Amino acid sequence: MAVLLHIDSSLFPLKDSGSRQVTDAFRKAWETAHPQGSVIYRDLAATPVPHLDAATVTAATVPALREELIAEFEKADVILIGAPMYNFTIPSTLKAWLDQVILAGRTFGEGVAPSGRRVVIASSRGGSYRPGTPRAGFEFDTNYLEKVLGGGLGLQVEVISRELTKAPVNPAMAELVPQAEESARRSLERAAESAREHAALLA
Repeated sequence: MAVLLHIDSSLFPLKDSGSRQVTDAFRKAWETAHPQGSVIYRDLAATPVPHLDAATVTAATVPALREELIAEFEKADVILIGAPMYNFTIPSTLKAWLDQVILAGRTFGEGVAPSGRRVVIASSRGGSYRPGTPRAGFEFDTNYLEKVLGGGLGLQVEVISRELTKAPVNPAMAELVPQAEESARRSLERAAESAREHAALLA
């Protein structure tokens, strides 16, 4: 039975969150296409995991919560991560989760073979950070996650980006509303399509 690990980290509820809307579209399509599968869900905004501390890092054995988080990560066939951009990077709650899950000798490092498992990142941002835009160099959200999850943990990474989420509420961005609506449509369609593709691979 295939397992989807679904992580949300947006501070806002579904109706106000671009990243949650994308992960929701993916999960619904996944559950429809793969009803025999199971979902492990963590909402890091509602229930944050603790940041690493010296006691956790130096413990003789892996503490219970960290072991639970790593076990969920290892059990998953597909990992779905909602990663809104806050101050040019990922939410601190998502960084805390990553720090708990990344453990040398267990999830990465010498002797740990890349799993080849798949991760889908649902990214949202108020503006646009595409190459050629004025703030392209400030993108430390998906750039960071691709390096950590792909280069570090050996996962196959797909990024689904939803841009310009502030356009409908920021008068200075009013002319960008059509582009924002198109980005929303494309991201939701791709999320559902990606979910069906992943479910088919695991059927």
